[in-house]
Amino acid sequence: MTATISDADLDILFRRARTFRAWKDEPVSRVILQAVFELAALGPTNANSQPGRFLFLTTRPAKERLRPYLDAGNVDKTMRAPVTVIIGYDLNFAEQLPRLAPHNPNLKNDFEDPAFAAEAAFRSGTLQGGYLILAARALGLDCGPMSGFDNAGVDKEFFAGTTIRSNFLCNLGHGNPESLFPRQPRLTFDDACKVL
Repeated sequence: MTATISDADLDILFRRARTFRAWKDEPVSRVILQAVFELAALGPTNANSQPGRFLFLTTRPAKERLRPYLDAGNVDKTMRAPVTVIIGYDLNFAEQLPRLAPHNPNLKNDFEDPAFAAEAAFRSGTLQGGYLILAARALGLDCGPMSGFDNAGVDKEFFAGTTIRSNFLCNLGHGNPESLFPRQPRLTFDDACKVL
């Protein structure tokens, strides 16, 4: 099979990419964070809805606000990471559809049912979180995505008075490879897939 990107690029995005838990003491600039977002924003979402919302915590005071809501096993690695992203989704994403899908001025009406809108926001917002990880890797950052936190507490602390809800967290920076565990097994194609 011939790839449309190089083997080295596939290594960066997938084969050698790992989930990091320890970090080098190297800052990540706002310029890089913006570039990561701009790449991630290009990934497909339901009706180009782009419900993902990303809160980049880069300062000690911001991280301290997050600390009480982290599971014990996630505190140290999060406090030491240069950046922690709260990856969320906006339940009111449809308000942006006239701008994001100008070819269909009535598209907003398709999401009037709150349950349907919430499902769509969560699904596409989760996709955007995945795109963010790939974009960060492509631009030379390491990632540590995780759950293990109090979503309701984070929402109250960071998103009170908004329609944004947290989904998962992702630490970003330059990982310390000495902290890595051996890669865990993966399912095979035959384990996880069927072709009909």
